Amino acid sequence: MSLKRLAEVERAVLARNAKPRVGGASTAKQTGLPSGNSSSLTLTQQGERTMFFYVKFIVRKHERGLLFRDGDFQSFLAPGDYRFFNLLQFVTVETFDTAKPVFEHRLADYLLDAERATVDQLFEFVETGSSEMALVYFNEQPAALLAPASRALYWKGPVSIRVQRVDLKQELSVDSAFARRLLSDKNSAIAEQVARVIHAVTVPVGHVGLLYLDGQFTDTLGAGLQAFWKVDRDIAVDLVDLRVRTLEVQGQEILTRDKVALRINVTATYQFVDAARALQQVKDPLDHLYKEIQFGLRAAVGTRTLDNLLEDKSTIDRDVANYLEGPFAALGIEVKSVGVKDIILPGDMKELLARVVEAEKAAQANVIRRREETNATRSLLNTAKVMESNTVALRLKELETLERVTENVGSLSVYGGLDAVMNGLVKLGPQKSG
Repeated sequence: MSLKRLAEVERAVLARNAKPRVGGASTAKQTGLPSGNSSSLTLTQQGERTMFFYVKFIVRKHERGLLFRDGDFQSFLAPGDYRFFNLLQFVTVETFDTAKPVFEHRLADYLLDAERATVDQLFEFVETGSSEMALVYFNEQPAALLAPASRALYWKGPVSIRVQRVDLKQELSVDSAFARRLLSDKNSAIAEQVARVIHAVTVPVGHVGLLYLDGQFTDTLGAGLQAFWKVDRDIAVDLVDLRVRTLEVQGQEILTRDKVALRINVTATYQFVDAARALQQVKDPLDHLYKEIQFGLRAAVGTRTLDNLLEDKSTIDRDVANYLEGPFAALGIEVKSVGVKDIILPGDMKELLARVVEAEKAAQANVIRRREETNATRSLLNTAKVMESNTVALRLKELETLERVTENVGSLSVYGGLDAVMNGLVKLGPQKSG
């Protein structure tokens, strides 16, 4: 049989087999590799010994097919069995599972342009503008995020498709519940896409977030999850602690007015009242406060002598607090307190002050001893006056003295009886002159 005759037979067979033998209503989605069952059949017609070759393809009910001849697209195939004469041309069919809606194919753009009517019947077509994004849901579950100026095809079928569009010119922030849903599943199909297009930060309780859009301060954020679309824009959030905080200023060496070098440790407490104003006016508020405390210390210590400082350390606290209060209130920072923890003296000065203190304490001890001696002498004088005018009191004092003497005597010999001893020791009454 001639080639011309073979071509005529092939066209006739194609016309007869253009429709599937078994049809089925179904829908489909997601790119797949060429599949299906194919077989070559050998037929003999009216005694002719010419061999006709056919190829068979099956498109299942949950699938859709794309028919190609020599790599050139011919048509879409609905579910069914197909037989094609395959002697002179290479016939292939690519099938796609409609349960997987995403259609990613090298001919997607061609099909949209050349087969638009059929594409609209078989696919859900999603296209975004230059300032628009689209979130695609499969069965109400987030499945894909389309960037601006992009388009995608999804097979219509058993999976329901819903598209949520976002106007990036009008919408900056992302609803917290919606953002939490997108960010909660790190293993989802769109986790990487979400990370590329959404900037999320959690502002702790007692803090505030400062939002910067393309380097410009935009808003103050409260506690909780905060999320923003970061497509074609630079998003940054600085966290600021609004609670009362402590700043330690250690080992500041300062000269007093009488040229004594001191090392002073200071503790200050502060709180941000207006965080946005503070960070806009000062690059590093904490470093600025640290340096200003140093300057305030030098002003307070340099105008006083060592003795003045040791007598009343609280004067340093008051002076430094007054020095800081006005300027930092204008910056949105409240300095709540400033206190001197330690005043550290040089080694030789410590020894000198120790000797001064020792001398002062010795002098105080002498004064106290003299005062007590005077009081004791005055008491003895008063006792003598009483005994001079009262013989009974004198007698009692003598007996008391005798008792104390006898306590330290091991043995006592008495001559003339106890009356002789008493009469010999004490004579009552004043002596009369002859």
